[in-house]
Formats: sequence, structure tokens, C-alpha cells
Amino acid sequence: MRSIKTATASVSVGTAALSDAMDKSGAMDHSMRCMSGNARMAGEAFTVRIHTADILMVAQALSECGKGDVLVIDGRGELNTALWGELTTLAAHRKGLAGVVIDGAVRDIAAIRRSPLPVFARAVVPNAGGAEYLGELNVPVQCGGQVIHPRDWVVGDDDGVVVVPAAQVSHVQERAKQIVQAEKELEQKIRKGADLGRLLRTHEVIERKQSEVFIPQLRSATRRQRSS
Repeated sequence: MRSIKTATASVSVGTAALSDAMDKSGAMDHSMRCMSGNARMAGEAFTVRIHTADILMVAQALSECGKGDVLVIDGRGELNTALWGELTTLAAHRKGLAGVVIDGAVRDIAAIRRSPLPVFARAVVPNAGGAEYLGELNVPVQCGGQVIHPRDWVVGDDDGVVVVPAAQVSHVQERAKQIVQAEKELEQKIRKGADLGRLLRTHEVIERKQSEVFIPQLRSATRRQRSS
């Protein structure tokens, strides 16, 4: 997987570790699946918001985005009109994009499956979009249930797509690296015969919860007090 890069560090991490590092957040909706032969993707977001079922701004975004970007298309969740296909996939790959994420549908799926360009979308449908209406480039958009700002990091793999806010990249990648290391240590112990429940000390958590009077509102209040 391409690494998340900052001025001071470069760490290769997957979407699961990134989501864990952000307290189980940042993941796009489960329906956002990889349609191509390569799901491994990481890069800064170049965003485009289109008019419903219209591809005019998709072509313009392809012209303006840069090598290594992830093109994020806010297609407003329209699943009955394709916003992407064989020619756009070829153009994006030739330009050197890191990947494409589409809140909408694609077509020409056989050609997309053969492409090494990571292409994530919600659906496949043969209907083509029009090319009539203006949209917006490099603005905050919604895609797969997440808000994406230009230059946020977008990472994809076989588990799906995760968005890391640009201001949090260094912190998130460091936490994700620690999580991966901890999981590797657990894996080694399990392979040697250790019991997972004992490693995670689940019996202690269960005993404590059995003795607690659980009131969700009080837990939320406690968290607020700790953070203040």
C-alpha cells in the first residue's frame, strides 16, 4: 500500500488500523466497494461535486487533478446513472492518479476490473450521465457517508475506504502504527497457543460490568469531565 506521507514521517497502514486509530471512525459506507483489480490506494483528495446524473465536471476534475491524487466524486448517491467508465479509468490511470472514489455508479465494469487503477463506487449500471450542468471543484463534499475536504487523505484496500482529515494525518498514522504492532504481538502469542480472551483480559471487563449499574448518560458525562 502507498504510504501516508507527511513532512516528517511515512507509514504504510491499512484502513482497519486507521479507523481504529480514529476511535472506530472515518470509514465510508460498506456499499463503497472496489470495482477494479486493485484495491490498494492512498493519496490526497481532489474533490468534485456534480449535478445529479451529470458528468461534465468529472471530465474537468480529471483535467485539473494531479498525479498521486485520489479523485473523490460526490455523485449524490445516484445509482441508476453511471458517472465513470472505461475511458475515464484509462485517462485517470495514464495521468497517475492514486485512485478514484465515486458516491454513485460506474459502467464498463469488465474494463474497470482489468485496470490496475483503484476504482471504488457503490454500483454498476449501463445508463450514461449527461454533460450539461456546472458543479464545484476542490470543495468539501460528501462521499460514502463521510465529509471529505480537499487534501484530506483517502486510503482504500480490500476492507473499504477510510478518510483521514489532513490536520490529523501525523497523529492518526502514529496511532495506527502502534495498533498494528500490538496486533502483531498478539498474533505471535496466539500462534504459540495463548488464549485470546486471557490476552485481552476479557474476564476482568465482564466481571466489572456485571457489578456496575450501567447508565449510558452517566458514562457520557464522565467522558466529558475527563476531557475538560
